[in-house]
Amino acid sequence: MPATLLRRSDEEMLHWSALSLVPGLGARKSVQLLQSFGSVESLFRATKSELMAAGLPSGLAQSVASGCAFDAASEQVERIKSAGAALLPLVDELYPEQLRQIYDPPVVLYALGRLELLQETMVAIVGSRRSSPYGTAVAERFGRELASRGITVVSGMARGIDTAAHVGALEGSSVSRCSTIAVFAGGLDVIYPAENRKLAERIAREGLIVTEHPFGVPTYPTSFPARNRIVSGLSAGVVVVEGEQYSGSAVTARLALDQNREVFAVPGNITSSLSYAPNLLIRQGAQLVQSVEDILSELPAEARRRAAERAEGGGQRSLPLPPSPPQASALRSQVLSFLNVDQATDLDTLTSRLVDFSPSEIIAALFDLELEGTVRQLPGRCYVKVWTEAAQA
Repeated sequence: MPATLLRRSDEEMLHWSALSLVPGLGARKSVQLLQSFGSVESLFRATKSELMAAGLPSGLAQSVASGCAFDAASEQVERIKSAGAALLPLVDELYPEQLRQIYDPPVVLYALGRLELLQETMVAIVGSRRSSPYGTAVAERFGRELASRGITVVSGMARGIDTAAHVGALEGSSVSRCSTIAVFAGGLDVIYPAENRKLAERIAREGLIVTEHPFGVPTYPTSFPARNRIVSGLSAGVVVVEGEQYSGSAVTARLALDQNREVFAVPGNITSSLSYAPNLLIRQGAQLVQSVEDILSELPAEARRRAAERAEGGGQRSLPLPPSPPQASALRSQVLSFLNVDQATDLDTLTSRLVDFSPSEIIAALFDLELEGTVRQLPGRCYVKVWTEAAQA
């Protein structure tokens, strides 16, 4: 190890970061070594022969014994401090106990944001990157309602269902201290997909980002299954909204079952390929979910108690609209009546139906409805109704 003068806390960070940076040393083997040697410092003081006796092949034992990872680890420590992030080793009191208990827990978590969320009850929402308007509405609504009821929402920051779940949870956090945790498949500084950069910045402020990868590590296709074990490992239960036969959401559901987590599934249209994973899970015994109450009722007693207490604060808050003329209010009601939760309607269709109003008046009404939180705009100037109890009445 290089003779660098560091504070005690920095020395600990250095050793743990170095452990995560040893090439070819995975999470499971790292945990076994820690059990054999008692501490990360003792592990790095071990000789090559001692490491081989603990089960490491010769080349890997040489890599650990040589301390080759410490130069890169020193750089990581500086990047962690510069970013205002945190390094949570497996033995840290803030490391989530439920994640520590899985078969192959990450030896460290790199984290940015509100660390206290790791001590809350967590539920994962996962699904297709190519989500339908229906799936997007479900994920956003469940994310919002779970967060508002004191549950932290976990997902993988991907396009589609993951993004909708994070967005909904951030909205729900306005009536609760709980929010959302995004689990990255690369380093904290690697935003994937790139269009979620602003969302990632908001989660870093209002929620939490975690990953097992050091700064600078890119996202590879093989990183996603490993990321998914953290998503399910953090959570008391996993909600599958949409997913095809061999989708990542189906993989996450299998991981959740292996980790003895509750698995929930939102039923979908049997003619849609996106419904394959949740419908199959329901057939195999997963909990069918029609409302957030179906999820809460299966959570641990303490989580149910907290949710009940926070429900007393009541409901979702939306932005108030300024007073408007009766004609404008009537137009908003008509626009809303033509929109659906599970199917997008484009602007041309709306203008062809609302012949008594000009396109500019319709656009203004849509804008007001977006501010109110009852309508969402999708790409291509298409619109869907936001799923609320009132919308379903």
